[in-house]
Amino acid sequence: MQKKTDILTQNSKVAGPGKLKLRWLLAISSVPLLGIAAAFGIAPQTLPLNVPTVEITEEIALPSVAESQLGTTAAALLQVDQVRRDDTLSAVLDRMNIHNPEAITFLRTAREAQALATQLRPGRTILSKTTESGELLELQFQIDINRTLIVKKSADGYAAQEMPLVLENRVLVKSAEIGSSLFAATDDAGIPDQIAVQIANIFSSDIDFNIDLRRGDRFTVIYEASFSNGELIKTGRVLSTEFINHGKTHNAVLYKAVDGKENYYSPEGRSLQKAFLRSPLEFSRISSGFSLARFHPVLNKWRAHKGVDYAAPSGTRIRAVSDATVAFVGSQGGYGNVVILQHANGISTVYGHLSRFAAGLHRGQKITQGEELGFVGMSGLASGPHLHYEFRVNGQHRDPLTVALPTATPLPADQLATFLDQSKPLLEQLALLRGSNLASLE
Repeated sequence: MQKKTDILTQNSKVAGPGKLKLRWLLAISSVPLLGIAAAFGIAPQTLPLNVPTVEITEEIALPSVAESQLGTTAAALLQVDQVRRDDTLSAVLDRMNIHNPEAITFLRTAREAQALATQLRPGRTILSKTTESGELLELQFQIDINRTLIVKKSADGYAAQEMPLVLENRVLVKSAEIGSSLFAATDDAGIPDQIAVQIANIFSSDIDFNIDLRRGDRFTVIYEASFSNGELIKTGRVLSTEFINHGKTHNAVLYKAVDGKENYYSPEGRSLQKAFLRSPLEFSRISSGFSLARFHPVLNKWRAHKGVDYAAPSGTRIRAVSDATVAFVGSQGGYGNVVILQHANGISTVYGHLSRFAAGLHRGQKITQGEELGFVGMSGLASGPHLHYEFRVNGQHRDPLTVALPTATPLPADQLATFLDQSKPLLEQLALLRGSNLASLE
């Protein structure tokens, strides 16, 4: 049986004498058929006539196109770059292909363009439009997250002005897997550090990110981001996130209540903001746990350790685990620099060995959850920089890692239907990424 490709090959060859004869017979026999076909294209009772044809040549004037309409920037070179560490103005101009003396002098000396020379911060975006010969046509420089400097060439020379930075707001969906730490995973997935910190804060009452993370844990996050010329300028809020830790799935959705307050809730409407945070540090490791018999590294004897020690670099920020009133701030024996907070329902917390206190912190001051209290140090009886943290109920010490923490106020019942309606599309996006091999959606 011949293959289809063989048949096609035969049709492409020159026909032999027998085939030529057959084609002539087919051509002659088709003449009557052509006549029938032509009859359908001619009106009834008419005959085709020989119509004389005349060839006419006529010049048609094309509309003139002004030079400006052709676009003097048609061959312009567009380049987007970022300020690098130790960049100088000369290095930036050379890299951006800006070589004409008039532009260089203007950018160096013009007062309205001085931001380019004085605020070359690493990571700031620069866009240039030049001719092939290096003549500057336009330049845009990101001064900060709110302003951009625009320099343009006109018939009168160069002019510069600061304008509000026009940002393109997007909602990004990204997923990552824990290998060693939360920050390592977000770095690998291209997720900004600010988003990692928000994720840790959102789940801080359910997951202790100092000790609970395991290799293979996964998370997905939906967050706001603002771009300019394709470059990330700033990140916004986490809108929704899912974290699978130890095989247990934790979900959070941001919801703005009728009173204007924003909070994170579970898909069922349960508030994730506990009355108390599990840890007073965002990221650290436990160097010594709660124990009734521990060998003290400084006193060299056995004694009870009625708190938890978090090893962390000096200067690490310490936060209040809940709303409270400052009961004591100052130096106190082996605690060194210490802060004691008095919370509701007979609960108090202790923060010891601080290097220094937050500016203006004083006794009687009202403190809100997450507010800065001071910084990690090694004042008092401490063999290295760490935070000593205690949790007391009616004066009795409890293990901060295992004590049951009070929950926050739940979502009002009359807002539950609105919350469920608003959270549905966010949860569907999280499920979409969870069930695929994608790492991100934009």
